[in-house]
Amino acid sequence: MATVRICLCGDEGTGKSSLITSLVKDVFVSNKIQPVLPQITIPPSIGTPENVTTIIVDTSALPQERANLNKEILKSNVILLVYSDNYSYERIALFWLPHYRSLAVKVPVVLCANKSDLSASMSTEQVVEDEMLPVMAEFEEVDSCIRTSAREHHNINEVFFLCQKAVTDPIALLYDSKQSALKPACTSALKRIFHLCDQDQDGNLSDQEVYSFQKKCFGKELGSSDLQNVKDAISKYSASAVNPKGITSEGFLLLNKMYASKGRHETIWVILRTFHYTNSLSLHSSFLKPKLEIPQNTSVELSPAGYRFLIDLFLLHDQENDGSLSPVELNSLFAPTPGVPTSWSADSAESFPSSTVRNEANHITLQGWLAQWSMTTYFSPNTTLAYLAYLGYEDPNCTTTSALHVTKPRKRNTRRGKKVANTERNVLFAYVLGAPGSGKSALLDMFLNRPFTSTYHPTIKPRTAVNSVELPGGKQCTLILEELGELEPAILENPARLHTADLVLYTYSSSDPESFEYIPQLQTQHTNLSEMPALYVALKADTERTTQRGDVQPEEYTTELCLAKPMHVSVTWGSISELFVQVAETALSPGGALPKGEHGEGAEVDWMRWGVVGGAALVVCTATLGIWRRLSKD
Repeated sequence: MATVRICLCGDEGTGKSSLITSLVKDVFVSNKIQPVLPQITIPPSIGTPENVTTIIVDTSALPQERANLNKEILKSNVILLVYSDNYSYERIALFWLPHYRSLAVKVPVVLCANKSDLSASMSTEQVVEDEMLPVMAEFEEVDSCIRTSAREHHNINEVFFLCQKAVTDPIALLYDSKQSALKPACTSALKRIFHLCDQDQDGNLSDQEVYSFQKKCFGKELGSSDLQNVKDAISKYSASAVNPKGITSEGFLLLNKMYASKGRHETIWVILRTFHYTNSLSLHSSFLKPKLEIPQNTSVELSPAGYRFLIDLFLLHDQENDGSLSPVELNSLFAPTPGVPTSWSADSAESFPSSTVRNEANHITLQGWLAQWSMTTYFSPNTTLAYLAYLGYEDPNCTTTSALHVTKPRKRNTRRGKKVANTERNVLFAYVLGAPGSGKSALLDMFLNRPFTSTYHPTIKPRTAVNSVELPGGKQCTLILEELGELEPAILENPARLHTADLVLYTYSSSDPESFEYIPQLQTQHTNLSEMPALYVALKADTERTTQRGDVQPEEYTTELCLAKPMHVSVTWGSISELFVQVAETALSPGGALPKGEHGEGAEVDWMRWGVVGGAALVVCTATLGIWRRLSKD
């Protein structure tokens, strides 16, 4: 909100122009002033809420000025409605407020009882109770009320400040005065804030947690006596608002309800804005979706700060201290969010947490939790950024991007005979391809440490599995494996989608003579596969090995492509983990896994290598000739 436009309305003679001159001159102007003052602009200053520019517009209630009046009303952000006697007060409910409704005006109205110096016998409390509260109860658009006197310069600055705050800190979004209750959107936002501030997740704000909350929102300390006064105040309304552990969620909401009902709703707005809420009570898009530059051929991973936050979050909600999160604990963890990310279950054969590591009770482990977020960051970094914001991650710069790390560009050279640079990524991705029944699903199950089952279930939708892999030397990386199901043709025909992978893992069954033939046919149909690093594996090696019926045997086929011969493994063998290490190492160093020539063709000549050899031969020949000539002379 860059500008607040205040329109002063009310019957003739109520003192609208005097309020403006008293504000500008800082004294009451006793001389006669013009009926309608020209528009004035007050630039941003220290005393202006939210550092806004304020435009004040005077109007006339005369019938011949009605068109201009309506024009200014429709242009305004807030209306200051002024009355000064019984007649002008009666006109508030009989004419002015119904007139605004007839214009479909949706701006707050500040009700002002001016010329209080002429009715000194009535106290402000009596005026509020007898005159203002009945109007506020009947017309919900009336945001607040105040009693002023231009002659005595009483509440002049305050009345315009109220108008500014009605726009910058609108109470209508927070509080339903008729129901005397916080509105649902406000309640939901405050519950989320309570959840984030409850650092030990015991359902209460301890004294220390309240002190931290006070410092974060208002930048100053809260004394112990002041905290006790707060507890005493809310305890009068509800016995369950406070307990020996601190202020409960009910007490926190009750405290904010008290702020709203007493006209201190700007306090609620300070709290909401500290936690990045907008005037529509949604989180700022810049907070949920900060700018993150992702150059071509790079990927996004969690940074050490991101991993640390997610580990702490897991441990905080692991209330049973069993190293896993039950459904109840997961629901508590995701309470300040819209729920589990939709990408975790959309278009997948198995939804979270089936896509990652679980324990015997099917509860996600810390290893699975971190692997799932690593995969989410790899495929959809914006989802991770949004959920980091929902879950309360913030660095000193109030951004979530420090939780992510953009890798260096991957340089994949598909020209034959050229060296392929190693990758420095920690999250690796491989497609698992092969004939139906070759054992792809069983391989993914074993990757997630699930027991082997011989029952065959064809894969219809794409299925993803993610887990961490420990490489020789102790380095940890995250490996994502995906089998494509019936979407295999569409995905393989999409170069952008195909090239997101670091590797293609081709699988066939050792016991099925028709299994391997599927692979050359697939590569013939989808020529883009020749550009991808590849690894071949013969599954079901625990069964009787049979000769493949295709034109070429697997070992010959891979040899002609200058690739390693297929690994023979079985998901029933304990050594299956070596395959996943091999996949990760090949993805990290793909140079030896890139096909060096088409099937049936020789590899392209490495002219640099032959140049070096030829040069060395020439040197040897020249030296030999020189020696021969010298010997001949002798």
